[in-house]
Amino acid sequence: MFRKLIITTTTVLALSAAALPASANGINIEQFGFGNVTGGTQNGFNNLIGIFQDGHHNEGLSRQFGNGNTAAIGQTGAHNFADTWQNGFGNSAGVGQFGTDHNAILTQDGNGNIAAGVQVGHGCDASVNQAGSGNVAAFVQTCP
Repeated sequence: MFRKLIITTTTVLALSAAALPASANGINIEQFGFGNVTGGTQNGFNNLIGIFQDGHHNEGLSRQFGNGNTAAIGQTGAHNFADTWQNGFGNSAGVGQFGTDHNAILTQDGNGNIAAGVQVGHGCDASVNQAGSGNVAAFVQTCP
């Protein structure tokens, strides 16, 4: 009897695991205002994208290739652009933009990289490019 229970339990667990989504990725998008654009690509497993936009004509893009990557974009204001591109495993990228006409591009190619930044005011530009593993970059800009 115990042997049948073990076999049945093992079979159920195997079938349950097979029923999981192939990639189990997640995307959360919140947009308020008008003319905002969001786009994303996920190829791999356990990748997460979160994008929040409040205002008008903001654009947020995130592309993830690999496993366990996290990207977050938050924009309040108008005419802001943010792009995150991640290739590898366990990378984290985040940017917050408050104001108008900001541009931020975060590129990660490797494993375990962290990039984060904040831009406030009008017309800030930032570009972070990380290649390799275990890199950490942070920026804060206030532009008139």
